[in-house]
Amino acid sequence: MTVAIIKEDLMNRIAFVFPGQGSQFVGMGKELYEASLAAREVFQEVDETLKFNLTRLIFEGPQEELMLTSNTQPALMAVSLAILRTLVNEAGVKIENIDYVAGHSLGEYSALAAVGSLELNACAKLLRQRGESMQAAVPIGQGAMAALLGAEIEQAEKIAQEATQGQVCEVANDNSPGQIVISGHVEAINRAIEIAKAHQIKRAVILPVSAPFHCSLMKPSAEVMKEALEKTSFKAPRVPVVFNVMAQPQNDPLSHPELLIQQITSRVRWRESISYMKSQGVTKIVEIGAGKVLTGLTKRIDPELEGLSIQTPEDIDVFLKQV
Repeated sequence: MTVAIIKEDLMNRIAFVFPGQGSQFVGMGKELYEASLAAREVFQEVDETLKFNLTRLIFEGPQEELMLTSNTQPALMAVSLAILRTLVNEAGVKIENIDYVAGHSLGEYSALAAVGSLELNACAKLLRQRGESMQAAVPIGQGAMAALLGAEIEQAEKIAQEATQGQVCEVANDNSPGQIVISGHVEAINRAIEIAKAHQIKRAVILPVSAPFHCSLMKPSAEVMKEALEKTSFKAPRVPVVFNVMAQPQNDPLSHPELLIQQITSRVRWRESISYMKSQGVTKIVEIGAGKVLTGLTKRIDPELEGLSIQTPEDIDVFLKQV
C-alpha cells in the first residue's frame, strides 16, 4: 500500500460518501482485514462492543443472517470505518482535508463516525438498535418498498399520492434521475406499481427488503431511536456532514440527534445532496465501503463528477495516485 500525505490544495475537491443497505455481500472487507492492522482493530472493536462475532458473519455468512437489518447495518458501518481508518492511519490521508462527507441512510452514521462526531462503539450500538427497531416497527409482510426506474421525482410523488387510498405510500429515496424508491403498505406499493406501468414508467419492481424504510410507518422506530440518540454524545464534526433530510451540511452537534431521528421516517435526498456538494466545488465523489452503488448513482446524477469506490488495498493505491 502506498503511503502519501495528500496535499491540502487538492483535497478541497473531494467528498467521501458512505453506502447504506443493499451494498452488503458476504466477504466484504476481508481483503483489507488481512492487509491492514488498522482495519482489523475496527472489526475487533465492533465485535467487542456488540458482544457478537460480527466479523465472522461478514466474512463467512450465511448470507440470510447477514441480510437481517440488525446485522447489515453495523456490518456495513464496520467495513466503511475499517477502510477509513486504513486511509488515515496507514496511508496518511488527513480527514480534515476532505471537503464534505455524506452517507446514504445508515451510511450517515458511518459518515459521522468518520469525522469524529460519533465514537465507533456508540455507532455500532446505535446501528444494531436502529436495525432491530426498524424490523419491529412493521410486521413482516405488511410493508414493502419498490424502485421506480425511469421515473423523475415529480412523477414518483404523483404516483405515490394516487396509490395511497388511505394507506401509506411515500417517496423514500430520491437516489438519482430515473431511480426513485417508494415505501409503505404492501397493498399501496402494489397499486403504485400498476399506476407506474399505466404512466409508461420504464420499470417498477418490488425490492427484496425486510421492512418499509424511510416512510411514516417507521414512527415506532423513530421513537425508540429518539431515546437512544438523545443519550448519545455527539462532537463537532471535523468535516462538514451533508445530511439526508436537509441535503445540506449541519455542523452543530446538538442538532445531529434530531436529524438522525427525522431520517428514519423521511426521504433520503441523495440526488440533492450530491448536487449540493458539486455546487460547492466538489469534483470527485469517493465511496468508502462495500459495493459501488453510490459510485453508480454519482454518474447518473452528474456525469461531470468523477466517482471512485474504495474497498481494497489496491483501491487505496489507485486513490492515492489520483490525488
